Amino acid sequence: MRCGKPVQTVEQEYCADCRRQQYAFNQGRSVWIHRKPVTHGIYQFKFHNKRYYAKIFAGEMAEQYGGWLRRSGIDIILPVPLHSSKRRRRGFNQAELLAEELGQLTGIPVNNQVVYRIRKTRPQKKLNHMERQNNLKGAFGVSSAWKPCKNVLIVDDIYTTGNTIHRIAKVLKKAGVQKVYFLTISIGQGL
Repeated sequence: MRCGKPVQTVEQEYCADCRRQQYAFNQGRSVWIHRKPVTHGIYQFKFHNKRYYAKIFAGEMAEQYGGWLRRSGIDIILPVPLHSSKRRRRGFNQAELLAEELGQLTGIPVNNQVVYRIRKTRPQKKLNHMERQNNLKGAFGVSSAWKPCKNVLIVDDIYTTGNTIHRIAKVLKKAGVQKVYFLTISIGQGL
């Protein structure tokens, strides 16, 4: 299992996306499948200023995957960054809130200054797979002041096609990180 999306049979090792594309991340997990009532909760969290949901979601992440994080030897947690204009409009970065709560629960340090957005991108949810890939090319950078560590965990709210995590993993590995893992609240259904 690579991204954690459900597969049709127990013999199937990878979901359709992971069979079709080689991702830069090593492995990932999500707490829930992206369907109701989870979709509603994430929507409230992101777009209706329910920041306290971060504590609830991070609690579930730590409960379900705390052991996996320890076994993976995670050195640092990095949230997926928002472009500054989107952050100003929303007032916060939901991935950052999740990462901070998860860090407190697990004792793993969090740094929201490592990965940054180089340019503003179109919302991924409105794009097809190929458009998503092209939309994120050159969108992320890594701070030159940061000293890379061995194992990194990227935290975000939703994993759909994996393009965002892939692009961030790519720049992190180019900067010297050995393994990149991810953890999200929910994941697309795959199949």
